[in-house]
Amino acid sequence: MEPVYLSVTALTKYIKRKFDADPYLERVYLTGEISNYRPRPGHQYFSLKDDHAVISAVMYKGRFDKLAFKPKEGMKVLLIGRVNVYESGGTYNIMVEHMEPDGIGALYQAFSELKEKLTREGLFLLPKKKLPVFPKRIAIVTSPSGAVIRDIMTTVKRRYPIVQLVLYPTIVQGKDSAANIVSNLKLIEDKGDFDTVIVARGGGSIEDLWSFNEEAVVRQIAAMSVPVISSVGHETDTTLADFVADVRAATPTAAAELSVPVLNDVIRYIHQIDNRLYQKMRHLHTMQQQRLNRAMQSYIFRQPERMYEGYTIKADQVQQRLANQMQQQIHLRSNELQRLQLRLENRNPARDVQLAGNRRQQVTDELQRAMDRYLKQKEMRMTSAMQSLDLLSPLKIMSRGYTYTTRDGNVVASVKELQSGDKLKVNFSDGYAEAEVKQVVEEK
Repeated sequence: MEPVYLSVTALTKYIKRKFDADPYLERVYLTGEISNYRPRPGHQYFSLKDDHAVISAVMYKGRFDKLAFKPKEGMKVLLIGRVNVYESGGTYNIMVEHMEPDGIGALYQAFSELKEKLTREGLFLLPKKKLPVFPKRIAIVTSPSGAVIRDIMTTVKRRYPIVQLVLYPTIVQGKDSAANIVSNLKLIEDKGDFDTVIVARGGGSIEDLWSFNEEAVVRQIAAMSVPVISSVGHETDTTLADFVADVRAATPTAAAELSVPVLNDVIRYIHQIDNRLYQKMRHLHTMQQQRLNRAMQSYIFRQPERMYEGYTIKADQVQQRLANQMQQQIHLRSNELQRLQLRLENRNPARDVQLAGNRRQQVTDELQRAMDRYLKQKEMRMTSAMQSLDLLSPLKIMSRGYTYTTRDGNVVASVKELQSGDKLKVNFSDGYAEAEVKQVVEEK
């Protein structure tokens, strides 16, 4: 039996089907170091290696954009994906679905990368809001159970019991804690009647405190219009929330002390201010009384008419100048009125109408004379034409004995038109005669 030779394509497709059908290759958990990594704007291509082997990896843009850290060359990572065969190249790779840094060091790395990102944006350099000296309402974002809320309440009650504390029960650890912190901060912002916000949590590991390193929490604290005091962890613990808060307190007790004054100190300070104000008012009253006494001794009160003597003289002078200017204006306007009247008389339309009437009469007379001359000329020409016409009239010629002959109403101009026996009509100046042709004689 002869062997069956497969094409490269057939073999590669067979291998691909084996890979796709293998349940162990459908979801693979790998650890290794990133190699041959160059950031691209779209999908990411790199290798994952250990001391003895290397595998190509591909991560699509949609999944890569959801990473909470920035991959770097040589970074040790944990990833989840599926093994895929690339038929055209005859190679295989792992399609990465999820990736995260390996170990606790990954959290510190993510912390450093987010801190670097927010530092470039200038989020930590925003102006810090001052805490109010005498707050009326303070919002507390922390767990409703535990020592943190008790320490804050005890300290505030001892120092400044007249302030109102409002607790927003918050999950401060775990998967849903970041979203809960952001939600409560937004509620406080929307409420809009708080003077200070305390964000507090007890100590713990970096994993326990990680909610206060989440980007959403940090950005929400920065966006608050109310001053925020951050008291997260112990004095040696530092979170990104501490960097962006307006004030950082080492402990919840310290946060409470920073948020309120001591009532006894405030009362003592108020008494001091009250006493200083009283002394100041007495001093001002004494000075104002002295000024009043001096003013009462002034000539203004003893001879008040002296205040307006100068104004009276000045008013008289102004009144006289005004009268003179009015007289000048009246004289100027009178002269101008006379000039206008003369101009109006010179341009009286009655005179123009009279001249136009005379001119119209002259034109009418000239037109009448011209028409008479024209008619006489036409009459003489017509008489002459009538005389000429009368001289040329056939009736005038016939009155001298001339006649004309017609046949059947047509004038006979030649004997060639006649035949013997034709009936003719001989027309005279005073009538006609009927005749019959007896003979036609044509003269040569």
